[in-house]
Amino acid sequence: MQQQNSLDRLFDLRGRGTNVRTEVLAGVVTFLTMAYIIAVNPGILRDAGLPREATIAATCLAAAIPTLLMGFWANFPIALAPGMGLNAFLTYSIVIGQGVRWQTAMGIVFIEGVLIALLVLVGAREAVMRAIPVSLKTAIGVGIGLFIAFIGLQHAGWVVGSEATMVGPGSFHRVPTLVATAGLLVTAALMAARVRGALLLGVIATTLFAAVATQFFGAKMLSAPRNILSLPDLSTFGRLDIPGALSLKFAATIFAFLISDFFDTMGTVVAVGRQAGLTGRDGTTPRLRRVLLVDSLAAVWGGLCAASSVTSYVESAAGVSEGGRTGLSSVVVGLLFLLAMFFAPLIAAVPQEATAPALIVVGFLMLGQIRELTLDRVDDAFPAFITLLAIPLTFSIARGIALGFLAYALLHLLRGRIREVPPLLWPIALLFALSLAL
Repeated sequence: MQQQNSLDRLFDLRGRGTNVRTEVLAGVVTFLTMAYIIAVNPGILRDAGLPREATIAATCLAAAIPTLLMGFWANFPIALAPGMGLNAFLTYSIVIGQGVRWQTAMGIVFIEGVLIALLVLVGAREAVMRAIPVSLKTAIGVGIGLFIAFIGLQHAGWVVGSEATMVGPGSFHRVPTLVATAGLLVTAALMAARVRGALLLGVIATTLFAAVATQFFGAKMLSAPRNILSLPDLSTFGRLDIPGALSLKFAATIFAFLISDFFDTMGTVVAVGRQAGLTGRDGTTPRLRRVLLVDSLAAVWGGLCAASSVTSYVESAAGVSEGGRTGLSSVVVGLLFLLAMFFAPLIAAVPQEATAPALIVVGFLMLGQIRELTLDRVDDAFPAFITLLAIPLTFSIARGIALGFLAYALLHLLRGRIREVPPLLWPIALLFALSLAL
């Protein structure tokens, strides 16, 4: 009881209408929905020349420390890990595309993180967050919900690539697709019955379905890991090349990383904060500077760990949907990532079809924010529409936000309503325009 009271005081559990059990469950759900990064990130960075075993440990360590800091210091239910998209940019655009050593590429990530941290310390990043119109903040949350659901549909095999139409329908003749579909039905039924831990139970049930499919239908969705336990390989830790990354020729690359990381995080914080009911009516987020500073330092830490840039994860909305409201859920995620350093082979065996139902359901829940959008004024509503549409279809939170910002500024300019645009939005829109042009 005394320990529970101390946790209550530390994380303000009662003040946010939650308890230890709910926060622990939320943390477990968040971890399971983003644990795929333990396997996916090393797979991408392997193409950049990093050893897989070391990158598994680096991925876990890079995620654990910032997430613990987000929980204990910022008291916010967001988990962090190496960012999808950012890791692909590092591997295929910088290392392979430009012929840069991975050590130098990690140095670029380190410098980008330092620059964003400086922007937070001078209040620039927080000022940008507060200057965003409520309509765009709502659209960002809805767009990220659609983005999460889209990823889930891909993992489930419902949506596949198509040369003719970009995307196309998947085949329900595939056993993995049927397994994910069965898991989605179970998860939705549990949600409808208001069963606590529905998302977590859905992940477990789908994993069991995958095991049955592997055993009796030859689907090969699960493979027995070679080892259950393994000592972390930290041989790549600290092997970044900062002097090499300071070369003037990498200025545009650092800027590209900075823009993407800056606004990806902004979208995630807005979306998760609104989903958790932690934002005010004007869309402001409590302890925002701490949240943004932890995220900025996480990028620095990601470069130091040789795990790519670490950023806030939209999958944190899964834990929020299970009732997570405080940093205690983030602490649970961080501790699980530390444990995963030793159990990485076992966790990596969980198929992506097992987390697909959770992602789809979270996307559905985040769609509820669309009620706050009104269509009375086109110069407010249309940029919001562009934002929520572009985020999933461009597969980029930052790109969707960029297009929404530009549409908002230009429409108000054409309508002669310049004074209604927050002054800070004009230089941001200009930066976005330059970024898109370059």
